[in-house]
Amino acid sequence: MSVSAYVPTRTDPPAQGPPPPRRRPRITGGDLSASITVFLIAVPMSLGLAVAMDAPLEAGLIAAAVGGIVAGLLGGSPFQVSGPSAGLTVVTAELIQRYGWRTTCAITVCAGLVQIALGSLRAARSALAVSPAIVHGTLAGIGVAIALAQLHVVLGGSPGSSAVDNALALPEQIGRIGPEAPLVGALTIAVLMLWPRLPGRTGRALRTIPAALACVVIATGVAAVATPGITRVDLPSWSTHVLPEAPRGAVLPLVAAVLTMTLVAGLESLLSAVAVDKLAGDRARSSGRRRSDLDRELRGQGIANVLSGLLGGLAVSGGAVRGSANVRAGATGRASTVLHGAWVLLAAWLLVPVLEWIPLAALGALVMMVGIQMVSFAHIRNVHKHREFLVYGTTVAGVVVLGVLYGVLIGIAVAVAVALHRLARTRITVEKEDGRHRVRARGQLTFLAVPRLIRVLHQVPEGAICVVELDGSFMDHAAYEALHEWQTAHTARGGTAEFTGRSGGRIAEPATETHACCRPWTPWRNHHCGERPVEERTQQAQGASSAERAGAGAGTDTGRDTGTGTGTGTGQPIGGAPRSSPSPFGPADVRRPSSSQLASGLSSFQRNTAPLVRNELARLAREGQRPSQLFLTCADSRLVTSMITSSGPGDLFTVRNVGNLVPLPGADCGDDSVAAAIEYAVGVLNVESITVCGHSGCGAMQALLNSPPDAAGPATPLRRWLRHGKPSLERMESPSHPWARISGRLPTDAVEQLCLTNVVQQLEHLRAHEAVARRIADGRLELHGMYFHVGEAQAYLLADAAEAGTASGGSEEVFDRVPATAPTVLDGART
Repeated sequence: MSVSAYVPTRTDPPAQGPPPPRRRPRITGGDLSASITVFLIAVPMSLGLAVAMDAPLEAGLIAAAVGGIVAGLLGGSPFQVSGPSAGLTVVTAELIQRYGWRTTCAITVCAGLVQIALGSLRAARSALAVSPAIVHGTLAGIGVAIALAQLHVVLGGSPGSSAVDNALALPEQIGRIGPEAPLVGALTIAVLMLWPRLPGRTGRALRTIPAALACVVIATGVAAVATPGITRVDLPSWSTHVLPEAPRGAVLPLVAAVLTMTLVAGLESLLSAVAVDKLAGDRARSSGRRRSDLDRELRGQGIANVLSGLLGGLAVSGGAVRGSANVRAGATGRASTVLHGAWVLLAAWLLVPVLEWIPLAALGALVMMVGIQMVSFAHIRNVHKHREFLVYGTTVAGVVVLGVLYGVLIGIAVAVAVALHRLARTRITVEKEDGRHRVRARGQLTFLAVPRLIRVLHQVPEGAICVVELDGSFMDHAAYEALHEWQTAHTARGGTAEFTGRSGGRIAEPATETHACCRPWTPWRNHHCGERPVEERTQQAQGASSAERAGAGAGTDTGRDTGTGTGTGTGQPIGGAPRSSPSPFGPADVRRPSSSQLASGLSSFQRNTAPLVRNELARLAREGQRPSQLFLTCADSRLVTSMITSSGPGDLFTVRNVGNLVPLPGADCGDDSVAAAIEYAVGVLNVESITVCGHSGCGAMQALLNSPPDAAGPATPLRRWLRHGKPSLERMESPSHPWARISGRLPTDAVEQLCLTNVVQQLEHLRAHEAVARRIADGRLELHGMYFHVGEAQAYLLADAAEAGTASGGSEEVFDRVPATAPTVLDGART
């Protein structure tokens, strides 16, 4: 409920205000430990990627240092850790074989400049509009190519120039396999997979060491003892390090190379930033940060690539592996990212003798597992569920066979073809049921389907009763005209035509231009189509008020309506009721609904809605109410429970109060109405579930934040009632409780955070009621948490574990988005 008028204005900065001044990163103990953890992951990963690309090994360390320091300071994602890109492994390897290492460095510089330009043009968010099937298919194809190439290294050989060559050469490589490299590679893979699963207290302590570091260290130690002659890392002297040179060759292939590197590095960085945002939700909130600035992140990545290329390093991008490790290790800001880059720089200078003990087979096995993990089965299931597997599979095949750029172009072409096919494919049938003809149209009705639509409609006999069932989300003008002309002709010949949706609900005629203001769920004050626009009424009211004041001084009547005349239309009040005398405080707010509007709305109900629901209400009057749900929500006028739950008469037993609060049993509140409603719903009506629904912009939560119940001030009824929200405020401030959040994004501000936390807390209050606890123990009652974002018209449901009260103390309380295609927990409503 909006009660913000009763409380002081918050002092938080507005969401769209100027960005706060940049301050020097503050180093905490968590940042220091996280930087060491990420450093221990980054060193073997950087060397392994350099080996996979056939680049100088020191180039991987340069990229890790530059990515950590430069992208960490200048990027827009404080928790993301940048370095050598696994996604660019295939692209960089091809460029090195084609142009040489020095020209590849120059291409990296050019790609960085393009990234800076795109970030300055604020194109980062638009880049994420590419179909997820194409993005994940590209990364999966790169992962397959990496795995095929590094499998040769693990087997003791050298990779070929392409994924196809590596696949064809695999039988020959297996035929001349040696024992040392495969054994070291197998040991590396075994440790990498088993290390996170070490049991017991000792295992918990060992798991603090990153698995990537542990597998390389163990493989290096075993190789030093068992196979001293195995091929190892060879770091050349820094004095022989080469810098970039100007690109040579045809312009178009070089431009294609720059664009490919820009595309892959940019997409990988942006996707990683979004993924790290989800992981770092609580920590970002506690430090006052919102989600990443993707345009700034793209510019920071571009600057890092320019500098890395100039220094002779690999291309840089953000990585979800390093970023997630940074968050889980306790990082609180970008200081950990910068420190990790400094540690890599020191290691490249001081630890060269130690790094040269690492076997190439161990690094090859590590990178091979990274490539395998890029083929995510979760993504495959997701694209299959959305019927995008053809796009995904084609993109993967294109990247593996033809390369990244051609694979992406093929994926885009297939995605466009699939979209056009779905748009054009419409199934139209006609059949006779119970003496009436039913025409079913499955799919989108466009001009392409009009000939088939007309052909099927002409199969309906003259004078017949016909129901046209439209099951699609789009109808263009040509299809509408065809349906309208057929309906007119069919009705003129004595037939009837009714249009319904798939569920059988009747579809009304489109509103005419005269009645354009009436739409379903338009605010009730706007359902007066014969009125003038609000702006016109406002101007006329102000003009009339000025004229009245002038006329009063002259002793004349300015057309004041007495209620008996016809009036001229300029002074007629809303709804046709007589206009009251001018207010002594100035002209009235003509936008405010009046009692005549309420009467007009009631008349509209009696005229339009009552005939449709009268039989159902008569049945409920005879049989009594038998709702399946108790719905407890806020009294805010913007929450229309029947609309957001698609429910009707007799479905929901609804309780509304300020802040959707549930007082604890025995609380000194002087108001037992909520407890009485719970007792009646559970004990008498035998509801099957109880839903607590919060909403965005709740004024009660705003009041709790700005003026806590125990603060000094008069004990007004509102303050006394809001005392029942104090446990929610304490839960949000308590470090022992994880913050409730929305899946996929951070809370926009502290008010939304408290709104989410309040839903979880009120569910706990419900469980404290004896009748509720008894029914839950018997398995006959379920509790659900719900959050409705008013501005987005989007519902979110609390995850099952949190709703049931079975989530552990450290687990997150996440509200999942309710998709438009899936049923909600309120699917018991009868509509």
